[in-house]
Amino acid sequence: MGKSRRTVPEELLLLALDPTTGTTAQPQTLDLGLAGAQLVELSLAGRIVPEGDRIAVVLPRPTGDPTLDHALELLRRRGSPVRAAHWIGGPRLGLRQTYLAHLERCGMVTAVPGQMCGVLPTTRYQASDDCTNAAIKQRLDTAIRTGVPPDPRTAALAALAHSVGLGKHLYPGNEGRSSRSRLRDLIRYDPLGGMVAHAVMDVQNGLPSQQNRSSQGGGAPIGADRPGPRAAGRSGSGGRVTAPRVGVR
Repeated sequence: MGKSRRTVPEELLLLALDPTTGTTAQPQTLDLGLAGAQLVELSLAGRIVPEGDRIAVVLPRPTGDPTLDHALELLRRRGSPVRAAHWIGGPRLGLRQTYLAHLERCGMVTAVPGQMCGVLPTTRYQASDDCTNAAIKQRLDTAIRTGVPPDPRTAALAALAHSVGLGKHLYPGNEGRSSRSRLRDLIRYDPLGGMVAHAVMDVQNGLPSQQNRSSQGGGAPIGADRPGPRAAGRSGSGGRVTAPRVGVR
């Protein structure tokens, strides 16, 4: 896999970076989204395929991207298809920091050391090329504004951005409400991205992944009729878990 194209995990993290503060929005759920984004990217690279709500490795050949190849090897070691929700919610957290370091090595972000309260060391990250971030956001804006079906990569990115709660970061306030709704609805254009995004939300809500969502065109719109973390059944309203914004340390 060449580096002429940014991967879905890289783009998701770049979308989450706040250019003013140098911190990431939704840090507590972003790890889950990045794990899901790895599945999407590996599928786009032809390394894995969905089987219902499970993921199967069909081509274990390395992609050339070290972070993706590590995930691919872990999937291969399972020996049998794994549920997307089990993979995303497994003991593999810390991806946000892993990808921030990866983006720094690739020259996409610059680490800026600092201190919190004048004592605790912190690190903030600034995108090295604002035009790159603007181009990623523009793809989402275009799909939202025109209604033209986006490519699978953009549709999956939109679904994952919504699933981790980036909608209010990208389209804040009451004026962004319709854009947030349309961002969610882009799920229909990529069944795999939709299945993965639903799995991300199920993990956040402590729910089992539902069978065969991908065979149903992604199921119900993300965020519709989904229970909160402690609700029983499947009839709640809302249910999207959002985490407080904190700085990267």
